Amino acid sequence: MSSAISAEEPGGATPAVLSALVHAVLLVVLVFGLRWQAKHPDAMVVELWSQLPAIEPPAPVIEPKAEVKPPPKPKVEAKQPKPDIAVEREKKPPKKQPAKEDPPLKFDTTNLIREQLAQEQRALKQTREKQEALKQSAPVKTASPDAGYVDKIRTKIKLNIVLPPEIKGNPEAIFDVVQLPTGEVLTARLRKSSGHEAYDQAVERAILKSSPLPRPERPDQFQRELQLKFKPRE
Repeated sequence: MSSAISAEEPGGATPAVLSALVHAVLLVVLVFGLRWQAKHPDAMVVELWSQLPAIEPPAPVIEPKAEVKPPPKPKVEAKQPKPDIAVEREKKPPKKQPAKEDPPLKFDTTNLIREQLAQEQRALKQTREKQEALKQSAPVKTASPDAGYVDKIRTKIKLNIVLPPEIKGNPEAIFDVVQLPTGEVLTARLRKSSGHEAYDQAVERAILKSSPLPRPERPDQFQRELQLKFKPRE
């Protein structure tokens, strides 16, 4: 009991030891602190230049060229298949429209008559041209023809004459007719007019219509060129 109590007293050995340690630590700190403050700084080396050195410009930086990319190709849209209904409609041929019936033709008798007259006039003109050409190439006999032979020819021609209306008197028309040995009429040229143009044209048409003319009984009676006279009231 006496020893324990003596250790806890203020005048014991433990406080003295703690005090000594504290003083030792303070002493170490002071020593090291003074040494750190007494350390000289490092020396600095300074170079003196009479002229400033030439400063080289920085080398230009060459940027890499950007590669030109081709434009993108347009996208081709795939055609969608048509539905079966549309395909069937295309396959079917279009319906044929009923043909329009032509209106009934109307016949104009006036134009038909005019066309026939024009054709007859063209035929007469062509016949006259042929007759003129043959007349110039072949000689014409001048011997007087047989009366009976000439009457046969005139009789056949009169049967084919269509008399026009309103003929005054009994005018005479004379025609020069050139024929072949077969009786075919080559030319029928008006030598003397009757004074009635419609009658002259009717006689000329009758002469051409009567071709071939009657042939003579004997070959020596044949006349290539005939002069025929016609009157409406004979």
